[in-house]
Amino acid sequence: MEDATFIALDWTELSPSDMLAKGEAVYLENQERRTTRHFSTRAVERRLIELAIQSAGTAPNGAHLQPWTWVAVSNPVLKQEIRVAAEKEEERTYQQRMPEAWAEVLAPLGTDAVKRHLTDAPWIVVLFKQKKRTRANGAWGPTYYATESCGIAAGLFINAVHRMGLVTLTHTPSPMKFLGELLGRPAHEEAMLVMPVGYPEQGAMVPNIHRKSLDEIAVFFEEELRLGE
Repeated sequence: MEDATFIALDWTELSPSDMLAKGEAVYLENQERRTTRHFSTRAVERRLIELAIQSAGTAPNGAHLQPWTWVAVSNPVLKQEIRVAAEKEEERTYQQRMPEAWAEVLAPLGTDAVKRHLTDAPWIVVLFKQKKRTRANGAWGPTYYATESCGIAAGLFINAVHRMGLVTLTHTPSPMKFLGELLGRPAHEEAMLVMPVGYPEQGAMVPNIHRKSLDEIAVFFEEELRLGE
């Protein structure tokens, strides 16, 4: 096995006050992020989508295999085909496949099988997970922690979109096999997320929801405490 090549870590220490200020600023900025289903048809420059994908590509990932493919679609004909296929599957889900427990938590959010965001938004970005890879010997090999890696990358993509002043939505039509077929992806790539990206529609509405408090989502063990005492 070849020795790994390493380079020096590019890191500059900040003062405690600067660290706290940056942490507060990032939290407050992310606290303002909301998901919307109401998109303007206003055009978005391709370079913004490229930058969001490049930001996502900096995500930590299993064995640095970078097991993702990002497909960005602005072609209106293809977006319409995606919407028709997605709504067909969503109609089946809402009418036949959706468990009662899932339906009851979706009800307050006002979702349904109509997915106009897929044609209204100027871009649709589809994240595909690469389940396999080609090894140096030409044989197929598995990717490792591909789901977790793509999940982290999706979070960075969403954050990049928000910070540049746009909005997005995480859409998971199920099943999603039609996306690979429409977008010409190989069998070893599996669609994970559909994310329309654009400006919010004028007068866009979002559900009146509240995020859980820190106490509800985190547990801390301070240094002076020991388990079992």
